Amino acid sequence: MIRIAIAEDIERLYLALKTKIELDPGLQIVDWSKNGSEIVHKIQKGLEFDMVLMDIQMPVMDGIEATKFILSKYPNTKILICTVFDDEKNLFEATMAGAKGYILKDESPEKMHRSVYETMEGGSAMSPSIALKALNLIKNGRPMDAAKNPEANLTKREQEIMELLATGLSYDFVGDNLGISYGTVRKHIENIYRKLGVHNKIEALKKIHD
Repeated sequence: MIRIAIAEDIERLYLALKTKIELDPGLQIVDWSKNGSEIVHKIQKGLEFDMVLMDIQMPVMDGIEATKFILSKYPNTKILICTVFDDEKNLFEATMAGAKGYILKDESPEKMHRSVYETMEGGSAMSPSIALKALNLIKNGRPMDAAKNPEANLTKREQEIMELLATGLSYDFVGDNLGISYGTVRKHIENIYRKLGVHNKIEALKKIHD
């Protein structure tokens, strides 16, 4: 059983999410917090859960700030943003805050369930429209060339892999898209992390945009 805490300030939206999520018998909502400050306080008091579904726009403390704070104290916490906002600014800020994924509230129950399981397995779940925006952030962001970012110095293939990973695709799907094996994808990612001096995808994306 995967235990999920929801941070959402509007009760009817919380109830809609709860109904969707609990259509899967392997998922259970164990807590509802009405703002970021409340979920932070509960976690500090020992709330037992496996992941957080985090809204963005909430009173007292918004979801971005709550995500930053929680992950600064409890870095292994799995936080999946669940919001109505599909703009690049919120996506980028949520990613930089350390959220493991970003989905929209109007997703089907099946997509919600897959996103929860993917997040629990270490993936980066994203709604399709969000994945496209993530890809645009990489393509239209600061160039990843050695002249402007000597630390990166990524090959064309490595840049392609980073662009695909930013959309939330798994290593298998990245490999299928590029016509290379899972092992080759992993090797490229090891090289990317070594060149950037980072240890995970979030750090790599942040390094590229710094």
